[in-house]
Amino acid sequence: MLKYLLTFLISMVPLVELRLGIPFGVGMGVKWQYAVLICMIGNMLPVPFIFLFARKILEWGADKPVIGKFFSWCLKKGHSGGEKLQEKAGKGMFWALLLFVGIPLPGTGAWTGTLAASLLDLDFKKSILAVACGVVLAATIITILTLCGVAAFTAAK
Repeated sequence: MLKYLLTFLISMVPLVELRLGIPFGVGMGVKWQYAVLICMIGNMLPVPFIFLFARKILEWGADKPVIGKFFSWCLKKGHSGGEKLQEKAGKGMFWALLLFVGIPLPGTGAWTGTLAASLLDLDFKKSILAVACGVVLAATIITILTLCGVAAFTAAK
């Protein structure tokens, strides 16, 4: 039971998300199908909260003495990066957000994509759907890489 819980919790952590959760779960002996499902749920669980509250928290903290500079930097960075993305993507923001979340590169993922959508004032439902589809894409890519890695290591024995 602990390996399932840890797999779930790891998939909720920003930056690593299911990109670490799936390989961790499979490595701990969780069947890959269960690991994928557990990680997708864990990765998506914080998404609505991030969309609805992260921007408000950053704006609230922007004028606080200790955290203000960092929170202001996050807001400025998010706005400038988001505006550039909107210029390039145009009406294709849904697909841009889906690919941003779905292609497992450093700095991408559900947390970052959702925060960007929130800062850009994108539609809540469309953003959540794009992030969910991106999580499915990321889970597919990571699962294939994980299973190929496991097969390569077990074949080498």
